[in-house]
Amino acid sequence: MTTNLMVRMFAGIFILVSLALGVPESPLFVSKYFLWVTVFVGANLLQSSFTRFCPLEMILKKAGVRQG
Repeated sequence: MTTNLMVRMFAGIFILVSLALGVPESPLFVSKYFLWVTVFVGANLLQSSFTRFCPLEMILKKAGVRQG
């Protein structure tokens, strides 16, 4: 698996989990403040599309994950 695929996978997982924990209608609801995780991930994806700077990608590279 490449860094690009893993970044997308992590972003998707974080968004789905934060929505499950932050939306009051969810059976897994904990607090509405979990929606800030969704905002953070979305903002990070947006800025990385312009700047090509992604902290997770740098971490994955250092961990030895193949670039793609």
